[in-house]
Amino acid sequence: MASRAPAATSRLLVGFRKWYYNACGFNKLGLMRDDTINEDSDVKEAIRRLPEQVYNDRMFRVKRALDLSMKQQILPKDQWTKYEEDVHYLEPYLEEVVRERKEKEEWAKK
Repeated sequence: MASRAPAATSRLLVGFRKWYYNACGFNKLGLMRDDTINEDSDVKEAIRRLPEQVYNDRMFRVKRALDLSMKQQILPKDQWTKYEEDVHYLEPYLEEVVRERKEKEEWAKK
């Protein structure tokens, strides 16, 4: 029984994550999780470093979401971003920017 507990807990967490992902509503506008991150200076720099195609895809999703929001509409269900399709495309760039900023701050202290 004890060996089953982690698997059951894992399935429960995945189920909760999927429910929460859909409850947030940004997927109904075709957005990904990384499209909704508040743009501070680190995020702006990470966005600037994105490959051109990834940046263009992001801008398309954001503009489409703004248009849908203005019209108070959502996408047809078959066009919603699915939990399994949502990739954290910005995360590696953001981690790199934060690491570089912290390194600069450490150098400034010396």
